[in-house]
Amino acid sequence: MLIETLSRHLLSASSRTSLIRKLATVTIVASTLFGTALYAQTPAVGEVAPDFTLSTPTGKSVQLSKGLKQASTVLIVLRGYPGYQCPFCQKQLHDFIEHATEFAAKKAMVLLVYPGPPAELDQRAKEALAKQADLPTNITLVIDPDYKVTNLYGLRWDAPHETAYPATFILDHNGKILFEKISHGHGDRASAKDVLDALL
Repeated sequence: MLIETLSRHLLSASSRTSLIRKLATVTIVASTLFGTALYAQTPAVGEVAPDFTLSTPTGKSVQLSKGLKQASTVLIVLRGYPGYQCPFCQKQLHDFIEHATEFAAKKAMVLLVYPGPPAELDQRAKEALAKQADLPTNITLVIDPDYKVTNLYGLRWDAPHETAYPATFILDHNGKILFEKISHGHGDRASAKDVLDALL
C-alpha cells in the first residue's frame, strides 16, 4: 500500500502500472523459489508442528509424524555445524542422551535436528556424536543440510557462522506443541530436566 501511494504521487499512470506489475512479478517469483519458507513463522504453543522428513547421518529416513504415533516427541533444533562443533550443542545433546532412560519412562522420543552447510554435514553430525558410540533407541539425530526444517520452523539464523536459533519443542501424539523454548543466542538452552519436568 505504501509503494502504491508513493507511486500515485510520483509516477505517471503508465509508469505506475508498470511498477506495480514488476513488483507483483518479483513477489510471485520469490514465492515460487523459496516456497512457504519465505513466510514461515515459528509455530507457537497450541499449534500443530509442521511435519517433515529428514535423514540420519547414515541415510535412514525419519518422518516426524510417524514417530508421533508411537510416543510424545521432544523436538530439538540445534545450531549443528556453523563451521565448527558448537560446544553448547554438544553439551545439550549429551545432556539428553544421559537422561534417555528417564525420557523412555515417560514414553517420550527425542528427535535432534542438526543443520548446517550441505558439504559433509553427515560426517560433521557423526563427529558431534564422537563420545557416544550408539544412540539410545528413543533418541534420533537427523541432519538438515538445506535448512529445510530450520526454515519451515522459522528458525533460520542467517548470519556469518550461524545456522539456526536453538529451539526445543514438546509435541503430543497429534503434533500439537505443548512446550517450546527458543534461544536467540548460543546458550540459554532447554535442559533435559526442564523438558522432563514439562512432560505430562
